[in-house]
Amino acid sequence: MILFVEDDPDDEDLILDALVSGGLKMEIKVARDGAEALEMVSGAQLLPRLVVMDLKLPKVSGLDVLRRIRGDARTRHIPIVVLSSSSQESDIRSSYESGANSYVRKPVESGAFAQAVQTLATYWSVFNEPMRDPG
Repeated sequence: MILFVEDDPDDEDLILDALVSGGLKMEIKVARDGAEALEMVSGAQLLPRLVVMDLKLPKVSGLDVLRRIRGDARTRHIPIVVLSSSSQESDIRSSYESGANSYVRKPVESGAFAQAVQTLATYWSVFNEPMRDPG
């Protein structure tokens, strides 16, 4: 399962369309704010294989979501990709310092946006070998 955390309904539609048209055969869940994302991850029987999230989220910021996921032994190894429109060096640096595995700037053009989403979802959910739970 991939968890997308996105508060912009237009970006959510683009993400879901890109994944469906790209043929990704994995369950996709969407949280619309940071609090919902934390609730979905902490209450999950089966943890997401990947979390893709924006930084600027209502209720709980993306950086706080990152820090809380990384601070929990049960969830700290979930790959997290920040997908943000920000190109500010401080946002990029803070994301990596808070535990992001990758930072991808949202392309403005919808075709490039779709390609970026398909590529990162494929890499992290198909090609990347996740760390297995030793227990």
